[in-house]
Amino acid sequence: MAEPAVKIPDAKVALSTASVYPESTATAFEIAARLGYDGVEVMVWTDPVSQDIEALRRLSDYHQIPILAVHAPCLLITQRVWSTDPWTKLQRARAAAEKLDASTVVVHPPFRWQRQYARDFVAGIWRMANETDVRFAVENMYPWRYRDREMLAYAPDWDVTKDDYRHFTIDLSHTATARTDALDMVDRMGDRLGHVHLADGRGSAKDEHLVPGRGTQPCAEVLERLALTGFDGHVVIEVNTRRAMSSAEREADLAEALAFTRLHLASAAKVPRR
Repeated sequence: MAEPAVKIPDAKVALSTASVYPESTATAFEIAARLGYDGVEVMVWTDPVSQDIEALRRLSDYHQIPILAVHAPCLLITQRVWSTDPWTKLQRARAAAEKLDASTVVVHPPFRWQRQYARDFVAGIWRMANETDVRFAVENMYPWRYRDREMLAYAPDWDVTKDDYRHFTIDLSHTATARTDALDMVDRMGDRLGHVHLADGRGSAKDEHLVPGRGTQPCAEVLERLALTGFDGHVVIEVNTRRAMSSAEREADLAEALAFTRLHLASAAKVPRR
């Protein structure tokens, strides 16, 4: 007879290098290895090491921690990182992913003021996706709010499920800021959901990136649903630890996030007794 057993899905749990800020990219590799993460996602930003493929390769080899994804430089503070041309940024992100054996490039939809880029974005992402085995996983964003005003800062839309992309990234801090239903968004993404940024939020106008379980998002429910549907992408811890009073406190937060994720990715399954 079969009996319930704990089954861990194939999804790997990675640490975003952004999660250790204001510490360095190099520190993220060290912490990920020490805590037992399956890999890292490199946020390409102003830290020169995050932009240097050979330096990243050396860190990966030294700590024996693979690079699973590359987050293209899409933030306001990375406007000049890897060129001012957004398509060049994506081409360099793809090249980095290919050289580092990362399976995914995470990309944000354009800002509205990037009009030409926004106009060609959906078709351009498909074009780039057809040229490589690397997944271009487009991430859900959110409206910008100030008091009672709301500005749509992203185009074609902050809700990426309204457009046709081969792969999506869902970010649960962004669903909180957008005040949208995360489980409903997971359903709309369906089998095109290829990547997860796991964090929490309370619905603030600010993008909070709390440790999972400290906000109002259904982080546990999302992880359990992924496990039950056989999700085989990556779950990336992308949290804000800037308020940590010490390196030890930061590391404790990242250990808690990893434990939460592994716990809820484990699902009850019936397996035959041997």
